[in-house]
Amino acid sequence: MNEEEIRPRKIILFDGICNLCNGSVIFILRREKDPRFQFASIQSEAGKELLEWCGLPSNYSQAVIYIENRKVYLGSTAALKIGQNLIFPWSLLSSAGFVVPEFIRDWVYNQLAEHRYQWFGKKDVCMVPTESLKARFL
Repeated sequence: MNEEEIRPRKIILFDGICNLCNGSVIFILRREKDPRFQFASIQSEAGKELLEWCGLPSNYSQAVIYIENRKVYLGSTAALKIGQNLIFPWSLLSSAGFVVPEFIRDWVYNQLAEHRYQWFGKKDVCMVPTESLKARFL
């Protein structure tokens, strides 16, 4: 993907084999204010291209990356930025989450990211979107 293709999009990169991540994608799809998010698993070709565009290694696996207005957000900041685009009360809770110092937010996020497979499990293959959602996945 090039700069022109990425600029107008709100892209969420997620770990496609992680049960927590897949559940989060479904949660987002059901609660977003406007259907503007596009998704790519980090294991997909589009995901690998976007990781490269972000300047991240191809084996990056810290669960979620959010790209908006050509800016890359990682960790708890990515999660809260995504949450701000969801319906009430999630948007309010996400905005309030920024009150917590980033080092604390990221520590909690990193614990979840590090243990997500053992706590929530993982799939052998990435999630396959339904026919109606295919256009939302890169």
